[in-house]
Amino acid sequence: MNVQRVAVIGAGTMGNGIAQVCAQAGVDVVMVDISEEAVQRGLKTISGSLDRLVKKEKLSEADKDAALGRITTSTDYQAIKDAELVIEAATENLGLKIKILEQLDQLLPAEAIIASNTSSISITEMAAKVSNAGRFIGMHFFNPVPVMALVELIRGLQTSDETFEAAQAFVKTIGKTPIEVKNSPGFVVNRILCPMINEAIFAYQEGLASAEDIDAGMRLGCNHPIGPLALADMVGLDTLLAVMEVFYEGFNDPKYRPAPLLKEMVAAGYLGRKSGRGFYVYE
Repeated sequence: MNVQRVAVIGAGTMGNGIAQVCAQAGVDVVMVDISEEAVQRGLKTISGSLDRLVKKEKLSEADKDAALGRITTSTDYQAIKDAELVIEAATENLGLKIKILEQLDQLLPAEAIIASNTSSISITEMAAKVSNAGRFIGMHFFNPVPVMALVELIRGLQTSDETFEAAQAFVKTIGKTPIEVKNSPGFVVNRILCPMINEAIFAYQEGLASAEDIDAGMRLGCNHPIGPLALADMVGLDTLLAVMEVFYEGFNDPKYRPAPLLKEMVAAGYLGRKSGRGFYVYE
């Protein structure tokens, strides 16, 4: 299948980023969210991102206009009934995702591929909610989507070879690099990354070093582009906590227990950049 019509469910940070890279690659995309305000906010983010590329002379004004012209928005799921690929990019909440999948399953033709951008939830479990489970796959993009080259393609137990091959070809079409991953809590990248960030929080909690020095240590000693605590603030401490709890429950292994300070900061509403305060304070 050569995918030409894509729908993205969710116009937030991940959804609008996915819509942008699809449109820039010449693919028509419908971006859907629950309110007109949400879709317009997503569209404004895309427009601002494309403007920055024009200013950096990485994109022409004509290409920017063409990309925006390929994006339509809607608050009605009927707008996606002809999509060949639907990428769910809603909040990391299993109940919400299942509700969306059940709606998609009723609406889409049997051959349409349904993908989830989840960063930690079981693809096998979600596929079981779809009548043709073979057409379901994990398609995990990384934030910020227009910049990050990787997409994890996660096979559920039920995912067909045809679905995997079509998803793999599509990811390459939009200029990203896919890696093949089996279904397991956190897949590959977050399985390695999130416990590292959690361990940095333990080190900070124990007073081993300041946040600045922990981050400098990992940037300068391990050549990481950003320190783990600054990265936690960027990801969102609530998101990080949710992922660690999935690991803790999924593996039943105490090495994945969330740092108590992480839980306390989330309880306080210190969620990182999006709340103005995490391990650092933001204007």
